[in-house]
Amino acid sequence: MADGSKQPIHIHGNDRLSDRVNLFQQQAAKHEKAQKSNPFSSKFDPKGGDSNTSIGLSKDDPRYGRPPEGSKTEMRGLKANSHISKEVLELCTLIRTYGESRPDGRTLISFGELFQMYTVISNKVVGILLRARKHGLLTFDGEMLYQRRDEGKVITLFPKKEEDEEEEEDL
Repeated sequence: MADGSKQPIHIHGNDRLSDRVNLFQQQAAKHEKAQKSNPFSSKFDPKGGDSNTSIGLSKDDPRYGRPPEGSKTEMRGLKANSHISKEVLELCTLIRTYGESRPDGRTLISFGELFQMYTVISNKVVGILLRARKHGLLTFDGEMLYQRRDEGKVITLFPKKEEDEEEEEDL
């Protein structure tokens, strides 16, 4: 055909086989189109195969660096984000429960003490601390905390505010 698509195959006397072959061709065409919009594919086409369409590889594009909407990759990412958010909340609860409360509402705990308690729950304590700091729930000195070297460093959990409670729901 002139537009580049393949004609359906007809196998005389065997309609079921013809249907299967045509279904396979449709899947192959769909896959090839997806590969043209995949920047990691050798068939990548920045225009997406159509001269009027751009697939949005600009850093200003809100879809930049994100999986396609509705894809399994997006669903896995959302599920992982939800799981990590629950771990952040669990960590904050643990700090509030076992840390030293201050009159200004902050709660303090040493990294060594927290590490000993939290490693029973999860082996990702430092990553969870970094995530909680990123969301403004707590703070500690330095960029990273290391077992043994930083056991005396103090982790400060900020007091809960109404906005924080809403944020924690969004985590």
